[in-house]
Amino acid sequence: MRETISPARRIRGTITPPGDKSISHRGAIFNAIALGSAVLENFLMSADCMATLRCLRGMGVEWRLRENGVLEIEGRGMDGLREPTGVLNCRNSGTSIRLFAGLLAPRPFLSVLSGDASLRSRPMSRVIEPLREMGAAIYGREKGTKAPIVISGGGLSGIDYKMPVASAQVKSALLLAGMPADGETRIEEPYPTRDHTERMLKAMGANVTFGDGAVVCISRQESELSPLSLRVPGDTSSIAPWLVLGTVHPDAEIRIAGVGVNPTRTGLIDALTEMGADIRLEEERTWGAEPVADIVVRSSRLHGARIGGALIPRLIDEIPVLALAACFAEGETEISDAAELRLKESDRVLTTVRGLRRLGGRVEERENGMLITGAGKLKGAKVSSSGDHRLAVMLGVAGLLANGETTVSNSSVVGVSYPRFWHDLRELAEA
Repeated sequence: MRETISPARRIRGTITPPGDKSISHRGAIFNAIALGSAVLENFLMSADCMATLRCLRGMGVEWRLRENGVLEIEGRGMDGLREPTGVLNCRNSGTSIRLFAGLLAPRPFLSVLSGDASLRSRPMSRVIEPLREMGAAIYGREKGTKAPIVISGGGLSGIDYKMPVASAQVKSALLLAGMPADGETRIEEPYPTRDHTERMLKAMGANVTFGDGAVVCISRQESELSPLSLRVPGDTSSIAPWLVLGTVHPDAEIRIAGVGVNPTRTGLIDALTEMGADIRLEEERTWGAEPVADIVVRSSRLHGARIGGALIPRLIDEIPVLALAACFAEGETEISDAAELRLKESDRVLTTVRGLRRLGGRVEERENGMLITGAGKLKGAKVSSSGDHRLAVMLGVAGLLANGETTVSNSSVVGVSYPRFWHDLRELAEA
């Protein structure tokens, strides 16, 4: 599938973003091991989240998803998961395979996790190695570093683990593995990452505690988790294109309703604000354990900045659109400490640089990031998503900002995280 986009004269409108992908995954998985029924409103009906639900069904978990995004799920309790009769197919979802590795490592049965060609090529050693330290028996391709992953579960012990690279997925997997394990599991991150897992598990009654700095601990769970019904906030990563579009376009005003503004996820807002963006939070409130607000973004004049360090884990998925914004900023923008980007659905350092250069951007590839010199304009071109939903979204927004037509091939991949993206993009451009 291809989408052709022409530059927009003005940008106006209100967007209600899809439900948060990270919270949707976790809400389904954690409620599956609680005891009783839960309802998740605004559940993200994307390819990744559907892969999680199908895997849960393979473990005996009953659920029903209505067309309006309401998920009803019946938790089986801490010891209620059933041994899968076949391979659990996580498709393209890195969140699914890593969280399920942690969920299944302590369960006393055999399970196999796999996915599509892209997922099978992605490294899994970062989650497998600490699980093995806990006593897990895990096997896989290339000495256990690639899927398919075979887990012979049971008999784990807690560990004190200092993570070499900040990763919310790895942290979440270890917390899930630590709940049934003997003793305490202590996890220390180099920088804080998104904390949806800790917030949700604590609200469900898990023995989660926090230490100084980026330290979280969990101890053996003797009682059942309580089901947690909630409304899933709008996805912070999915609003990224609208924040950049509203900031960079010379005649724009966009209101984004019901967005999660968890401080571990608002790195893009902080980065754009530092660069001079006019972004305002209104109607701040709380849904469940998560802070939510409406966001208004207006045309702004940006200047370059240095983006790195502790900010990177808070905007890792938004770096492609941040790089797009930097193409319109005055001066240079340097993005560093982002080697993690090379391990996503595509090598996002390479594919972002390649896509923006194709559009006339002045972007230099670095080993762990990129250097962008703001040119103030882009030109339309034929570009490819490289099979990566974040790249497709970035290139679609670029098409509204570039001079001339832009055609994005393999555009349907946006369904991984934002099925309505192309519809919403055109709604804003035609307002």
